[in-house]
Amino acid sequence: MASDMVMIKDLDKQGRLVLPKEWREKYVKRGKIVLKVQNDKIIIKPYELADLTEFFDKIEVDIKSDLSEWKSVRRELIEVR
Repeated sequence: MASDMVMIKDLDKQGRLVLPKEWREKYVKRGKIVLKVQNDKIIIKPYELADLTEFFDKIEVDIKSDLSEWKSVRRELIEVR
């Protein structure tokens, strides 16, 4: 499948459009897409889960609570210092 592809597609009576099988197989692994409407354009992109590991170790706090007791940790983080 070429990287740039132009097609003229028909919509059914409910306004549905079938996405090309090759594109779905290559980019849509989870069966979900992001659909963005910009004026007269519709942009369809594969839905990708965010990589939360990039946020690990980004914040440091000085707490006295035991990390295994989340209620006390939460309480300590919320209290105004």
